[in-house]
Amino acid sequence: MARLTLVSVLFLWAGSMLMVQGGDPTLFFEWNVTYGTIAPLGVPVKGILINGQFPGPNINSTTNNNIVVNVFNNLDEPFLVTWNGVQHRKNSWQDGVLGTNCPIPPGKNYTYKFQVKDQIGSYIYYPVTAMHKAVGGFGGLRVNSRLLIPVPYADPADDYTLLVGDFFNKGHTSLKKILDSGRNLGRCDGVHLNGKVAKGDRKDEPLFTMEAGKTYKYRICNTGIKTSLNVRFQGHTMKLVEMEGSHTMQNDYDSLDVHVGQCFSVLVTANQEPRDYYVVASTRFTRREVTATGIIRYKNGKGAASSELPPPPVGWAWSLNQFRTFRWNLTSNAARPNPQGSYKYGSINITRTIKLANTAQKVDGKLRYALNGVSYVEPTTPLKLAEYYGVADKVFKYDTIPDEPQSDNTKVTLAPIVLNMTHRNFVEIIFENHESAIQSYHLSGYSFFAVGMDVGKWSPEKRMNYNLLDAVSRHTIQVFPNSWSAILLTFDNCGMWNLRSEIWDRHYLGQQLYASVISPNRSLKDEYNLPEGVLTCGIVQGMPRPPPFSS
Repeated sequence: MARLTLVSVLFLWAGSMLMVQGGDPTLFFEWNVTYGTIAPLGVPVKGILINGQFPGPNINSTTNNNIVVNVFNNLDEPFLVTWNGVQHRKNSWQDGVLGTNCPIPPGKNYTYKFQVKDQIGSYIYYPVTAMHKAVGGFGGLRVNSRLLIPVPYADPADDYTLLVGDFFNKGHTSLKKILDSGRNLGRCDGVHLNGKVAKGDRKDEPLFTMEAGKTYKYRICNTGIKTSLNVRFQGHTMKLVEMEGSHTMQNDYDSLDVHVGQCFSVLVTANQEPRDYYVVASTRFTRREVTATGIIRYKNGKGAASSELPPPPVGWAWSLNQFRTFRWNLTSNAARPNPQGSYKYGSINITRTIKLANTAQKVDGKLRYALNGVSYVEPTTPLKLAEYYGVADKVFKYDTIPDEPQSDNTKVTLAPIVLNMTHRNFVEIIFENHESAIQSYHLSGYSFFAVGMDVGKWSPEKRMNYNLLDAVSRHTIQVFPNSWSAILLTFDNCGMWNLRSEIWDRHYLGQQLYASVISPNRSLKDEYNLPEGVLTCGIVQGMPRPPPFSS
């Protein structure tokens, strides 16, 4: 007897979402990207809205859902959005970065189609073109566990997304001009929480509401462009339960440092006197501390929030020690981000070590940021398209940088950077920061094991102090000043994957690269074919499509 399929349809005008269930459900979204006036700090700025919203709409999905997002670019310049932390297994075509996708031209649209395969957790999306991220186009993307798979905590009373970030009142075109002229952006003008800042005049609308005695989940993400932030809840502690797709050991924290591009999920119990309380975000590692607040309101509560805010931590050593408290919950029974081969990652032999050192140098009198002496420049043809069409040699060269930084860090060259990675090799990447500014790096297409972090320079002896048992599997890692961080992963996800600085002025001025992982068998088992309807540009525009993989 044929199996019956239940089909359900849900349409919401606010998010233009259509859901069809049958097999793995598909969520459909239609997004209109426009300019609009925003004023998170009280100063009107030309912002970027999605369906009229700043921040953009929240994507609420479940493990293995298929997501289809039709993006209409109504700006007067190219636009492209990436899905930070979504692994896009075998499908770098949907990663939405300029090394894999042509930007969407003004007045045109492009439809992303991807699956949140075997993932759970809290993520964000944001623009990768120019300095658009500074003024919007970003939002939350959550992947819930399937109902039949238990999570290691009771269902919260509600699930909230809290997007915190720095903000510049200059606007994205002015910020771009500053960088193009060879100057530094300088300090941010302020901090926002979900695009708002409480004035403290007792007229503020609450960001969120809680009911006494109940526990709530907050997904906290730093969507800013360059500033680490400390987040804390006045009068309440946070129980950390998930970090960038991995359940964590459930430690309690009074405050959390959230570095650029990172997402944490915490549980907050409404166990205080019913009234208003502040959620507080403060800049970290800046000469001038900037603090912003938002209102958390108890239902039926009476009384304004106290003006006495919980103090932020001092110094980056505190933040380093906090990192060392993060541990992966190995007993949780849930979809996990594929830890690339084995949970026993500590017993896998390392086949390649890559040490990346960041530098800031002047090239022709203009500021550039580099990795191992090369500052990335964006070719007009996306790297992945050039590779797929067989014209990579006309666009870039593999292994432009060495696996070890050179002793002379004063010379910087400009070029696309593509590392040729062997499929399924187990690789160690060391980020070494010789500068006085904190760094934050993201690797698309993967989660990696954040096994070590310390002051000074890295050496092979440092492996003795690696966490080879329960390091958190995540996709973003910070590197403190004059320090190093180490990650381990297996490059088993074929495609062209971006390793980038999440500090966006550094990203814009060259602190990024790509890792190419090619299917040795040119097989659909390893990588999907070029999608129908994909945008083409550069030298591949008008070329006949290569023959697809057949099996």
